[in-house]
Amino acid sequence: MLLTLAVIGPAHALKGEVRLEIRTDDPKRRLAPGTTVPTEPAHAGPLTVSRLRFDGSRWFAAFEQARDRTAAEALRGVRLLVDTDDDAPGSERAEDSEEAWYRHELIGLRALSASGEELGEVTDLEPGVAQDRLVVTTPEGDEVAVPFVEALVPDINPETGTVTLAPPGGLFPGRGQAEEAR
Repeated sequence: MLLTLAVIGPAHALKGEVRLEIRTDDPKRRLAPGTTVPTEPAHAGPLTVSRLRFDGSRWFAAFEQARDRTAAEALRGVRLLVDTDDDAPGSERAEDSEEAWYRHELIGLRALSASGEELGEVTDLEPGVAQDRLVVTTPEGDEVAVPFVEALVPDINPETGTVTLAPPGGLFPGRGQAEEAR
């Protein structure tokens, strides 16, 4: 299965460098110079990384196929992919890692409270800086972003098709009281 490593953002400077929106926990290895990665849409690649750098807050890359700003800007929005059929140690998710989840494994799970109350359905996993967020669509159609941390998402059970949530009061509309301001 092909999963997204990064999404190419705007061109940066004049020599074909682009900003990347990273979707992997190991960009240095997955996007090391010399690595050739498939793309979506397919007609944009495959692309071979010629340079990868981190400026302390953002990732940037250059590709052999885009050596100037015009060519780099044409890549904006292209997804860099990885084949996950090789779930070897060090890959995006190793088999023995119970705390790592692919987006496609979570979407469609029923979200339940600890007491078994139906909260909605997981419809997305948004990447975040501090932590990712599960997007739950309630039966009323509201979207709620739940920080994907163990305290708020204590159990994920793909066999039963459920994820148990322990949201603070007020996170879900009409459920619980919001905490008082201190």
